[in-house]
Amino acid sequence: MAAALALEAEAQTLTLAGQDERAGELFLQASECYRRSWELAPPASYGRLVGMLKSAILGGGGEQQAEYAVSQLHGAAPDSAPAAYARALAALIGGDDQAARDSADVMRGSSGAFDRAADAIAAVVEGNPAACTRAIQQIVDDFEARTEHLTGVPFADTALMFERLAAARGVSAHVASALLPA
Repeated sequence: MAAALALEAEAQTLTLAGQDERAGELFLQASECYRRSWELAPPASYGRLVGMLKSAILGGGGEQQAEYAVSQLHGAAPDSAPAAYARALAALIGGDDQAARDSADVMRGSSGAFDRAADAIAAVVEGNPAACTRAIQQIVDDFEARTEHLTGVPFADTALMFERLAAARGVSAHVASALLPA
């Protein structure tokens, strides 16, 4: 887990420096570290599967990780927001919009962060550029408000992940923040 977090932080720094190719490699390495961490202690934290998927998306991949996450989530508590988040990301990668919507609905009401992620998932599924921009901007605004609590995290990686998921569907979100690469 520590290796995954360190690789993610380094990849984020490289992304902000415009070194996308090297950053992508490190994100994919981080994704693999999250997977190995999960295998050492499943289901210690469904957040590890979320980290695995997020890193894979930021690294420019995710299909294999999505299949792996789905296999690991079989039988997971249906009302668990972190498990639903992992399911939703895997569904978005795999193009299963209904599963993504259903999982986003499970996430709602558990916390403000999960609500914002659920809004972004719904916006990506809808393919609505204005809704995507609004939902992703809320994630960035929340991140900026909490910066003092986050160490080793140079940018709003969740927001960038949703931007990339939307872009893969031909939807452009126009989010402005110093915490996102230009």
